[in-house]
Amino acid sequence: MLAAELADRGFPQREIADRLGVSQAAVSQYLSGEGTTEERFASDSRAQETVERIAEGFDAGTLDDYEALAELLDLVRTFEDRGPICAIHEEEMPALAGMGCDLCVRGRDRAVQAEREVLSNVRHAVRRLSNTPGVATHVPNVGTNVAMALPGATDETDVAAVPGRIHAMRGGLNVPSNPEFGASHHVATTVLAAVSAESSIRGALNLATSDRLLEAVPAEMDVVAFDADYENRRERLDGHFADGVPRVIYHEGAFGIEPITYVLGTSAVDAVDRAVDLISRIEN
Repeated sequence: MLAAELADRGFPQREIADRLGVSQAAVSQYLSGEGTTEERFASDSRAQETVERIAEGFDAGTLDDYEALAELLDLVRTFEDRGPICAIHEEEMPALAGMGCDLCVRGRDRAVQAEREVLSNVRHAVRRLSNTPGVATHVPNVGTNVAMALPGATDETDVAAVPGRIHAMRGGLNVPSNPEFGASHHVATTVLAAVSAESSIRGALNLATSDRLLEAVPAEMDVVAFDADYENRRERLDGHFADGVPRVIYHEGAFGIEPITYVLGTSAVDAVDRAVDLISRIEN
């Protein structure tokens, strides 16, 4: 289905083969109709939407191979949860018919699933940030990062972020790689302090502190200033969060330390949405 969609968009067979990780001969067979297609998959609106979304992302250059694979894995997991895969399973094993089989779902590794969900959330948050006009002017010289913690996170290896940080480049953002666990220190420290005080606050990103940014914070949103020094920062953050986690915390820098503002949220996407709202208030 994806090969056909890409071909319709003008992709040459060699590029389609490279994208799908198959031979050009295989792509030729797909496009000639020689390959078999399970109609229950092909006619499913979720499959059609996923294929169109990936093809559009490839065509526009907004989706990489890693993200495309994540989209397809999400579709497969959806199909396993009492979806078309279950129907085919029951057809092959009639004894399962009518049992509401959930073997595929029940057998899933929940810890791995949580990691996938966090990584996916950070990827979507980074994409949202990258597509926001004017965001580059709010990226610190040291770079920014978008992070999200696993439920019950206790150390930096439980926090996913972008290795090497995100930097402003030619008016846009340069994202060096896909998110990984253990890829952040300063933003992770902030997230860990927040999740320790309030388990629902698991996402954060950092921006450059400025008067314009702080003035854009709505009156109903809590803002807390803290000392810029790195020494014992976690302990000091724990103290600030003892009576509740604010959604914006900032410092004005110190010798050798750039002024930084952290925007927090229930997830990486939520934190970025809050940051994007602040930036839009400034730009507009």
